[in-house]
Amino acid sequence: MIQVPPSRLPRALLMAASLALLVQGAMAADSEPPKGAAVTVLTAAKSCFDNTVEVSGLVLARDETAVRPDRPGLKVAEVLVDPGSTVTAGQNLARLTAPDGGTIMVQAPVAGTVSASTATVGALASARGEALFSIIARNEYDLVGLVPSAEINKLAVNQTARIRIVGVGDVDGKVRLIAPTVEPNSQLGRAFIGINASRRLLVNSAGRALIKIGQSCNVAVPLTSVLYDPAGTVVQVVRRERVETRRVEVGLLSGGQVEIRDGLNEGDVVVARAGALLREGDLVRPVMATAEQAGK
Repeated sequence: MIQVPPSRLPRALLMAASLALLVQGAMAADSEPPKGAAVTVLTAAKSCFDNTVEVSGLVLARDETAVRPDRPGLKVAEVLVDPGSTVTAGQNLARLTAPDGGTIMVQAPVAGTVSASTATVGALASARGEALFSIIARNEYDLVGLVPSAEINKLAVNQTARIRIVGVGDVDGKVRLIAPTVEPNSQLGRAFIGINASRRLLVNSAGRALIKIGQSCNVAVPLTSVLYDPAGTVVQVVRRERVETRRVEVGLLSGGQVEIRDGLNEGDVVVARAGALLREGDLVRPVMATAEQAGK
């Protein structure tokens, strides 16, 4: 035990009190909340984006077969099917009578759906007259749409498509044919997207196809993380609790996410909702976004 001379006791007490104050101050500093505004952040991660071309148009029959008798001078005696009927190849469609009293059956040359009929009992029918029936052969349909010339060069036969048809919903399809010319005034060309659907469709229904022409994989962030200004596109990053502004090159958009092709690295901590209130060098308290917030 160290004995403090009586003459030095006040000085020792003073030093002990000063040391206690220093310790207390350090503890108080540690307990102080961090400075700066709380900011929701997320970690930039890689994602793949489908590059697509959008085509809007109408559902049309791919092949419509006209049905007529093979000889003249016949009269319709009985009609066996109506428009909208599904028929098989060789099925009887109508019974005709000849001038000599004989009977001829008109049969479907292909399977499909009867799209139109002019056959009425007592009407004349011939090989050169108006078709008695029109059949959508094999129930095959195309979405026929117009595409700007700048986009039509990106299309190729067999590219996959997702087609949304009014009143039907989403169906799959493929590019079947691309017209070799564009309309000179509008600079629009026609694309034929084959529809893969077992159900019967209504001719002239409106539809929209998203055709996949490629895929790009890069760092992705929510659209809310990107700021657009006259000088370019920026993303705000938090590094050492300070805001940094990064100039970025954006690419494709999908589901509220933006592809960042340059200016951002995987793992960077990005402000989830960038805004003008945050400036370069601001001190902030980063709060990691939940999975639900990060997906918005």
